[in-house]
Amino acid sequence: MSPVALSALVALAAASTRVLAQDSTSSSFIPLASKSFSYPDGIPYQADTDDLTRGTQQGYNLCNSTTEGPNSMCQTAFVNHLDDFCLWSSPKPNETIGDTEGEEVAWCTKKGRGTRLIPEGALTGVQFMKTPGYLQVVGFIDQTKINLQADDGGGELDPHGADLRGNPLGGLVYTNGFASNNGNNDTYQQVHEWHNFMGSNSFCFKVCDPAGPNPADLCQHVFDRIGVLYNCPNAAQNGTFEYCEGENQDPPGVYTSNGQVVTYTQPPESLGAIQTMPYQPRIPASSNCVQLPSSALYTDLVSAIASATGASGSGATPAPTGKTGSSGAVGSGTRSGVAAGATPTGDANQDNGAGAMGISVISTVAGVLFAVAFLA
Repeated sequence: MSPVALSALVALAAASTRVLAQDSTSSSFIPLASKSFSYPDGIPYQADTDDLTRGTQQGYNLCNSTTEGPNSMCQTAFVNHLDDFCLWSSPKPNETIGDTEGEEVAWCTKKGRGTRLIPEGALTGVQFMKTPGYLQVVGFIDQTKINLQADDGGGELDPHGADLRGNPLGGLVYTNGFASNNGNNDTYQQVHEWHNFMGSNSFCFKVCDPAGPNPADLCQHVFDRIGVLYNCPNAAQNGTFEYCEGENQDPPGVYTSNGQVVTYTQPPESLGAIQTMPYQPRIPASSNCVQLPSSALYTDLVSAIASATGASGSGATPAPTGKTGSSGAVGSGTRSGVAAGATPTGDANQDNGAGAMGISVISTVAGVLFAVAFLA
């Protein structure tokens, strides 16, 4: 081989290495949590236009009536109210969160935003909590109906990830429920700090108010191996659908021991499954809890099943045909509660099991009237 040809090959190899090595250290790279897009007019086709180690964004953010349906690849989600929220889950049937975390799509309870709809009957219990610092929806779900394997312990989705591109890549989240929104249901704010735990037939999606004092702390993204119980302490109960107001939780990983505030350090996955924890999370106090029947909340989901075979999302190829017949999530039914086992299924950043705990709250007549006004 001539020296010229050899030099050309060396130069080509070096250039390829630089491309493969390009990641969040690039000076032109913008982390997902730092990107801002107004809704709906400022939404790009894709929030992530990079092609780095994990490839490109698999879905799209510019979603409308032409993308809505069981094949939608919409990656713009909403958390608004008890009857109006989305969850991240696989676009392909019979998958795990660990295997698909970068490509999850939005599964929602409301029509009109170009997403997939959570199938009727999948949700078996939901608690929506409004606090000074965040909105949180936790609950129980037959996860086989949103393309997850029945025994998947799940994982965490958030706008960070090891490469700061988020899981899913380019996933955007909006809400009209923060106090800073002044009750305007037609105006949506982008949420830059959020986390969504999915798995073990339970879920938590928390969105932290960007106008609050500590959104990054309340929506921590580093405790992915200890699940819902420690990241979203709650009083949800399977079979109950309720809206509550409450106080902020302690930031995930922060607890008080012998009068001292302590921050928990999550051990690396290389040390094996987490067998014990040094603390039990404090369940925040709640009030004004209102229970409503699911039939009055998720009316859009009734027709989701009927139209599933005929609808398709624009530009989408995978069709959700997840198996059915999984039992609902298991809560403790007591104030102490237990979390599902933290079983690693994905990479070091997204491999926790998720679980919830429960205690029922009896609503009052005044509370029902409040809920009707809230959901109006």
